[in-house]
Amino acid sequence: MAGVGSALPERVVTNDDLARMVDTSDEWIVSRTGIKERRLAADGEYTSDLAERAARAALASAGYSPDDIDLIVLATATPDNTFPSTAVAVQHRLGITRGAAFDVAAVCSGFVYAMTTADALIAQGLAKRALVIGAETFSRILDWEDRTTCVLFGDGAGAVVLEASDGSGGENARGVIAACLRSDGSHKEKLFVDGGPSTTQTVGHLRMRGQEVFRFAVSATVDVVEDVFAKADVTAEEIDWFVPHQANKRIIDSSARKLGIAPEKVILTVQHHGNTSAASIPLALAEAAADGRIKRGDLVLLEAMGGGFTWGAVLVRW
Repeated sequence: MAGVGSALPERVVTNDDLARMVDTSDEWIVSRTGIKERRLAADGEYTSDLAERAARAALASAGYSPDDIDLIVLATATPDNTFPSTAVAVQHRLGITRGAAFDVAAVCSGFVYAMTTADALIAQGLAKRALVIGAETFSRILDWEDRTTCVLFGDGAGAVVLEASDGSGGENARGVIAACLRSDGSHKEKLFVDGGPSTTQTVGHLRMRGQEVFRFAVSATVDVVEDVFAKADVTAEEIDWFVPHQANKRIIDSSARKLGIAPEKVILTVQHHGNTSAASIPLALAEAAADGRIKRGDLVLLEAMGGGFTWGAVLVRW
């Protein structure tokens, strides 16, 4: 994990702002989700714009230039175009003409899937240094008359530079230590977008059965995290930081409690970012690294669950 960066739109939308648009209130949103505000992309500001800015910030953090990158894996559910991938657009903007770039579609679990994919490709010798990006403009797929969903989401991007190491490994080796990915398509109707090129020839809007998603999210978190703990032979007490998908503070608190992770080890950004889907984990990583909480050598647990359902966890040493 050589570097980390983030990008957020300038426009801040508070709960009070939303209360002037739909029948809701600051008290209702905060009590159920922990969200106080979120960022929304401006007209003409696209997923690729946020992704590029986050990528450049991560490169600066790592002390590298675009020429040092030979792989881009970009997680998003809101690409600029049906094709080509948003990753290819970012690759072009960065001036990279070698290696590979592609998108990963696993919704809120996208960054965990992208990290695991990039790690596997590097381990196989197919790349030396990767940009792993989570970028979303979820505001473009929200039904702004549906108060149960439009209050939850925001826009943003985060990125990390993941690189091969010549180290001999060992218990203090840095980088990805263990990962677990899961999916179950039987839950599709609980969280999905009601459009697509092949079905409706439209973009569609996000639809969600909130209570069912909530119940599944906590059990899914415990499932993959316990698998990762077993693979890495570590316990919750050994974790320095827990960086979960930032969807709902109640889900995060309940998951941490069931896993035995102390509250002071949980990184929270949902209050000022909202749910930024695939961008939420790298945004939280960037914030915690910038303010000095996450330091070199720390054991950091990443976890997410998203539409599909998809879910997964990655354990890294910073």
